[in-house]
Amino acid sequence: MPDQKIEAYTDPAGGWGSARSLVDILTREEIPVTGAAMLLKQNKPGGFMCVSCAWSKPAKPATFEYCENGAKATAWEQTRKRIGPDFFERHTVTELLTWSDYALEEKGRITHPLRYDPQRDRYVPVAWEEAFAEIGRELKGFDPKSVVFYASGRASLETSYMYALFARMYGTNNLPDSSNMCHESTSKALPQSIGVPVGTTVLEDFEATDLILFFGQNVGSNAPRMLHPLQEARRRGVPIITFNPLRERGLERFTNPQSPVEMLTKSSTQISTQYHQVKAGGDIAAIAGICKALFAADREAQAEGRPRVLDTAFIAEHTHGLEKFEKFCDRLDWAAIEHKSGLKREGLEAAAAVYARAQAVMGIYGMGLTQHRRGTETVQMLVNLLLLRGHIGRPGAGICPVRGHSNVQGQRTVGIADDPELVPLDKLKDLYGFEPPREKGLNTVEACEAILEGKVKAFIGLGGNFVRAVPDTKRMEEAWRGQRLTVQISTKLNRSHLVNGAIAYILPCLGRIEVDEQRSGPQAVSMEDSTSCFHGSKGVANPISDHVRSEPWIVAELAKVTLAPNPQLDWDAWVGDYAKVRDAIEATYPDKFKDFNARLFEPGGQHKPVAARERKWETDTGKANFVVPPDGLEEDPDMPARGHDVIDLITLRSNDQFNTTVYGYHDRFRGVKGTRDILFMNENDIARLGLTDGETVDVATDASDGFDRTVRGLRIVRYDIPEGNCGGYYPELNVLIPLWHHDIQAKVPAAKAIPVRVTRSAMQGATEGV
Repeated sequence: MPDQKIEAYTDPAGGWGSARSLVDILTREEIPVTGAAMLLKQNKPGGFMCVSCAWSKPAKPATFEYCENGAKATAWEQTRKRIGPDFFERHTVTELLTWSDYALEEKGRITHPLRYDPQRDRYVPVAWEEAFAEIGRELKGFDPKSVVFYASGRASLETSYMYALFARMYGTNNLPDSSNMCHESTSKALPQSIGVPVGTTVLEDFEATDLILFFGQNVGSNAPRMLHPLQEARRRGVPIITFNPLRERGLERFTNPQSPVEMLTKSSTQISTQYHQVKAGGDIAAIAGICKALFAADREAQAEGRPRVLDTAFIAEHTHGLEKFEKFCDRLDWAAIEHKSGLKREGLEAAAAVYARAQAVMGIYGMGLTQHRRGTETVQMLVNLLLLRGHIGRPGAGICPVRGHSNVQGQRTVGIADDPELVPLDKLKDLYGFEPPREKGLNTVEACEAILEGKVKAFIGLGGNFVRAVPDTKRMEEAWRGQRLTVQISTKLNRSHLVNGAIAYILPCLGRIEVDEQRSGPQAVSMEDSTSCFHGSKGVANPISDHVRSEPWIVAELAKVTLAPNPQLDWDAWVGDYAKVRDAIEATYPDKFKDFNARLFEPGGQHKPVAARERKWETDTGKANFVVPPDGLEEDPDMPARGHDVIDLITLRSNDQFNTTVYGYHDRFRGVKGTRDILFMNENDIARLGLTDGETVDVATDASDGFDRTVRGLRIVRYDIPEGNCGGYYPELNVLIPLWHHDIQAKVPAAKAIPVRVTRSAMQGATEGV
């Protein structure tokens, strides 16, 4: 562990800090020259799409069309460091279980297929044919309902389509994905409200908007390329009103690293014009307060004979349920709104006044809205606000969920879904001559519940680090070992490879950045970004080993050894030419993928039709629906009554990580270096609990289900966070999230409001769950 240092960072997001971080990661991964050359092809037509976040790709890319974290992801994948069979001769799995997430992945790319040898407690190399033969034999012996096919959000549209088809031909809809842990609340909320499961904005809307509302998303760390259109909007005078518990640097100030003038003068752009530090779980209350102010202003305008504040023509023609929603807002007491949101009435009315004057408003949000017990309804409250003035389906306006992994939205589009109603099963039946399973499968939380109950016999992971990503870490790891078979398709070593079933395999795959040579030549793959645009991607680097294989090849081989031959499906032909897979995708989803192959590298991406963008509402009422939250202002109504010593924990990503991948120990923007064993606290809470800044504490979940969930040895860091809230790093603090503490409709873990008790600790070491 490097030396620890806690020191406030005063520079803007971007700037020289970003440039130094880029040089550091390329140097550490031993690719200072080749890595820099690769980055020039990132996020460009004919090049490769970023393996990190899913933010939109412009039709006219900049010379350097990548951000700091995108560059880290590229360097992390294209590192010169390797994990070969000799690595496991030196290290047992038991030893590796004591390593940190960073230490495991930092050792490099996995070069050979591996099988766990329980007698030696080591992974040993295995021939691909031998691995597939045993996996196929095992899968044939299971009830398909006892097997889980997980997808992390990284795999291409081609791989994802094949994987989902394989699972359904095997006989199950057990297709949980990483969306179940983040934006499933979006996928539940938006169809009920506006008839589509995705956002309605495109990149060009930033050029036409005159107000941006920003909720619960740390753009500086999680989607830094978005800072460029935000900066351009601010230069046009567009106000940006932010609601976020923590003061995040990317939402405050930004220096464009691609601007020589800004870099030399150290100038920066103010991003947020209003910054409201809403309490964790207080977004419903904050949005309700804005709506309440708008209704009052509209009645006042009517009384004085001025133009209405609400867009009454849009509401009359396009919406349903306004009267019920207005009554809900009118009944709310301002004192209750202030208490729950942590914000003053004057601040919310100020936000409402700016909103009332705007003609094209974008509502951008992240997991700060979705990861609550009532995350679905929180998203719907933001839609309600936009509907009041018709800000869905006009240029410069709309709802914009910022998705995480680079193809997590696209995987759902091509069939990675536990809900069969989201998939054209009859079309699959016609195309491939089999009867698809019709019963609902397991999502992520349900898969975890089934594993705890001993009902899951096998788990296949298409990327990701499932064991580390899910809640209730300690309980899940204990139960995980009860499975018969675990198979992980991966590029780098992580903890999910070390907590195994009785039979365990690691199947190493090509990364997206590598050339994928098949029978018809080098292949291209595709993915979907957060704005519903499909992009082609071609690898540019040589494969890291002769023993790794492409994800489509691995999926096809698994299917071939598991399923009976099907005269209507030629897996080998698909692997030989991925264009044939894209033809199959278009045949299955003709309305979404018209001329898919011909438009694969269309600048800016091929736009997927989104009906609500055209003000076509595919809802039960045929209109956009105002939805009233059933629990009033409460976003997390499942926890017991709070004592004075209970505060709400928000799990966070650092500037030096992406999802469960930790690139290092430098959370630059928050002033933390050399450690992740941190608890950010408000100074009043520190004093009230009799603690001191820098002290070591234990954190325990306040739940009454009989399970002890405690993390020991965290260092208090005084931070600008609302009183009654604290923050700490994901995934280390997942041990504190009860599996049952999730969104009621979407079952997304409620990781942004976990009631905890913080007590002085005698421990002076690293974090551990007990």
